[in-house]
Amino acid sequence: MKANLLVTAAFIAGCQVALAQPGPTYRIPEYIAYFLLHAPDARSGGMGMAGTATSGDANATFWNAAKLTEAPKSFGASATYSPWLTQLQSGLWMGYATAYKKLGKGQVIAASVNYFDSPLLNSTGMVSDARDLSISASYAKQLGSHFSVGASLKYISSDYGDVVIGGVNLKPGRAVAADFGAYYNTHTGDPETGENINWTFGITLSNVGGKISYGTGPEHFLPTVLRLGGGFSYTADGKHKLNVTADAGKLLVPTPVPGRNVSQKPLLEAMVGSFSDAPGGFKEEMQEVALAMGAEYWYKNAFALRGGYHTENRYKGDRKFFTAGAGARFFKNYGIDFAYLFPEAKGSPLKDTYKITGMVNF
Repeated sequence: MKANLLVTAAFIAGCQVALAQPGPTYRIPEYIAYFLLHAPDARSGGMGMAGTATSGDANATFWNAAKLTEAPKSFGASATYSPWLTQLQSGLWMGYATAYKKLGKGQVIAASVNYFDSPLLNSTGMVSDARDLSISASYAKQLGSHFSVGASLKYISSDYGDVVIGGVNLKPGRAVAADFGAYYNTHTGDPETGENINWTFGITLSNVGGKISYGTGPEHFLPTVLRLGGGFSYTADGKHKLNVTADAGKLLVPTPVPGRNVSQKPLLEAMVGSFSDAPGGFKEEMQEVALAMGAEYWYKNAFALRGGYHTENRYKGDRKFFTAGAGARFFKNYGIDFAYLFPEAKGSPLKDTYKITGMVNF
């Protein structure tokens, strides 16, 4: 059971250093269903896991549903596979599948499935068939030539399988949550020279919903997160294009306080209070902001190279890693992307993490 709990704790917190260095200054916000935060697609995975304000595609269902109005064709679908925490235990993987359909008049509908398979090994050598799953439906609407909004409603299931804690079998946890997003883009260009400059901005509030209970112990917050993103795209001749993007994200869950059960707070109180509840004041609140940044180079809109960086404060998870990736588009309607993660910390459980995405657009 100890091994099971260690793997689960590493998955939920996703941290590399803080779990091994206890102390009052290591106050990592506590939540469940970490897979709801992890970048599901290889394109954003290759750019430091930044995607709030990148150009729209099928994976906008995860990052910012408002971007669906900028998707390239009237229909698109995408599927991604990624092994996860292979340094802790084999057999853990994540999968994401999504599709969208444009309805005309600037309206788009979409659906997605996010899946985490985690067969956790307990102290008796038995495998607990744990699974996390979310199913979402999204809608986006163009409100002007430069501005769009979107929202998603998702059903979340978190099941640790045959796990017993304190003599009680854990029950599957269920919750319903919503995502909200807005997206703005503007561009200037010269048709004669092919020069084009495009600026994008995005904001999202994700995983706003009820707590998850496993039938014993306290209820757990979902990883509600506020993200702000910006991007810049430039091409001088239409043949070579450079895209640069960056995200800043803050978890809207309570900061742990010794001697207090912060998980008892109501959802709205916890979200609002997350901007001012850190014992270290404003300085500690800023430590809870994670940054992601990346760039991609496209040649003839057919081949792409990507790189990025993701960082968190050492007291709030310390997940710091570089990313690299590549992509190709072929036969006009098909594409494939690949991304690989390079953690800064030696022995990080994030080592050997990669993503591969296949897509189709019609």
